[in-house]
Amino acid sequence: MTDTTDPEAFYDEYGEREWERLERDFFHRLEWEGTVEYLERYLPDSGHVLDVGGAAGRYTVWLAEQGYEVTLVDLSERQLDLAREQVGERELDARVTVEKGDVRDLAFDADSFDATLCLGGPVSHVVDADERETAVGELRRVTRPGGPVFVSVMGRLSAVLTTVHHTGRERFEAGAADYPILPDLVESGDYTGERCAEHDVEPAMADCHFFRADELEELLEAGGLTVETLAALEGVASTRRDEFDGLDDDRRRVVREVNDQLREDRSVVDLSSHMLGVARVP
Repeated sequence: MTDTTDPEAFYDEYGEREWERLERDFFHRLEWEGTVEYLERYLPDSGHVLDVGGAAGRYTVWLAEQGYEVTLVDLSERQLDLAREQVGERELDARVTVEKGDVRDLAFDADSFDATLCLGGPVSHVVDADERETAVGELRRVTRPGGPVFVSVMGRLSAVLTTVHHTGRERFEAGAADYPILPDLVESGDYTGERCAEHDVEPAMADCHFFRADELEELLEAGGLTVETLAALEGVASTRRDEFDGLDDDRRRVVREVNDQLREDRSVVDLSSHMLGVARVP
């Protein structure tokens, strides 16, 4: 049996769902829309961009379509194959390189890229704290001085509140079953197969570290980056993530507007399912 608590194995098995994830529904599109907003604001006008943990290539494809040269790296061979397919279908091969790589040990020279992305949670899947600092140091190392580095991670409070919300609801048997590990999750932020086994819980995802907002900022700074802003991606929608598809367009517009208004409010960042750190190499 495949050990899907290992991130590489998990995303091999997750397959095409990772490409589909960011347009699966209204809630997941908020992550995409918020991220693209900050990419458009902070990316240089042109250049070579590294997409670390880029999986099936959602952001890589978007970047290449905007005219950037892009290198995508990921641990999962299945995700790399999907990325190559998506790039090939759009005839973007001349602008995109896809190869296997690990955020903790990037196989590139220093100052190789004009900007670096690490989006959706690759750093969250680095459970060891020292290795997370190493990973951020690698993102800084390969990015040219003055270049932006974008890191999004999974939020701890959102994970806790979502599990509490689902506990006891038959519709969400998988999510509700995680409740015994909540005290440990609040304390450490770590969701691992080992911790699940201690509480006789079947793991629902790959090993992961969930962040608080202050923790993300401190990590980026410890890795040698200057933090420009933290942003909530799903933001105010994070506590009701399963309840938006029944809304009409006008109500969705209001949710988006409120999300935009509160995107950089630190308390909302802390509650968000994904939070984005925008930093720069000094």
